[in-house]
Amino acid sequence: MCNKSNLSIFALLRMNLNKKGMIKVTISAIILLLSLHGFAQTKTDGLQQNSGQRILGNVTTSGVTIGGYAQIDYNDPDGKEVGNLDVHRLVMLLGYKFNEKVSFLTEIEYEHVKEAVVEQAYIQYKATNKMSVLAGLMLVPMGIINEYHEPTTYYGVERPNVDKYIVPTTWREIGIGINGTLDNVSLKYQAYLFNGFSSYNNGVGLLRGVDGLRKGRQKGAESNISSPNFSTKLDFYGIQGLRLGVSGYFGRTQTDDTTLEDSTIGVKILGFDARYRYQKFEFRGQFITTTLSDTEKYNVLTGKDIGSKMYGFYGEVAYSFNLKGVEKITPFLRYEKYNTQAETEGSLAKNLAYNKNELLFGFNYKVANGAAFKVDYQLVNNAVLGSNTTKQFNAGVALWF
Repeated sequence: MCNKSNLSIFALLRMNLNKKGMIKVTISAIILLLSLHGFAQTKTDGLQQNSGQRILGNVTTSGVTIGGYAQIDYNDPDGKEVGNLDVHRLVMLLGYKFNEKVSFLTEIEYEHVKEAVVEQAYIQYKATNKMSVLAGLMLVPMGIINEYHEPTTYYGVERPNVDKYIVPTTWREIGIGINGTLDNVSLKYQAYLFNGFSSYNNGVGLLRGVDGLRKGRQKGAESNISSPNFSTKLDFYGIQGLRLGVSGYFGRTQTDDTTLEDSTIGVKILGFDARYRYQKFEFRGQFITTTLSDTEKYNVLTGKDIGSKMYGFYGEVAYSFNLKGVEKITPFLRYEKYNTQAETEGSLAKNLAYNKNELLFGFNYKVANGAAFKVDYQLVNNAVLGSNTTKQFNAGVALWF
């Protein structure tokens, strides 16, 4: 049973943080978690690990550990004579352990064989067995895919579009914070201060209705910071095969011209996700809702059309058939709905083309631990009266080691 201190963690998620109180509340959250970590007992959450967790977990002595993942895609839209083949991403991961407490992880990614990016680069200080301090370029804990985006960890050739347009994956920023576990209540916690989305840079507004906040990701590249943003997530893992997550992100966007008050907007994102595995069945789903303030003034200044509210959700079911050895084939079905202009401010009319729903079905063929072939078919509709369904066949190769 949770005591009052445990329950107060959940109260943090209900706070609407303003710019002046953000640092104060974040420090209070960190102090609270520090005071609680001594009551926890060591327990392993074996449901899922991402690349960083696995790399750093494998470094048992001082030295370097390497890993990587790759995604090669074929996309063939109906009605077009030419399909697209792409080495979508090729990633190298390097972990280095300085001693039993201090580790470093970096993730270097080549996208489309022409663009090199740094996706993660952070130091981890293991203060106790139950709490670590992290600083650097890190993934923002929101939803499922943003933290667990390796191509063999999800079904379908491409990542869900909710995670592309609403989260937006892969979302990483520079920050500092803590994570760890409270095993007496089966909770993993994360709390960070990050620089926020960039909304205005070099005289240009970056945020728009077609893809929401996606263009505002700074990715650690000469990032502007005019106000810190607070990010937190709690994951419950107390039931075998089940993981439940609740995430929150609060703050304002960043600008390189602080004399223009209308060049930033307020951002509040709440996320809920669930994963469950029972024998050969797998279920997963998530819901993300985003509230943006001061968008009318921002749109007038920049000429953009960012909405004041966005949301997205999906549900997915899969069933695995065991073949020979580790090989198995897993058919799946996923339904998604997302809208980057669920609400608008002022005279801005909603663009119904941004209100979409999607049905995806296909299968994954796992041929080794960390290697799979993928095939799926995608049907996308929008709310525009009389619009046609967009159809696309996808196939690909997924690798992770």
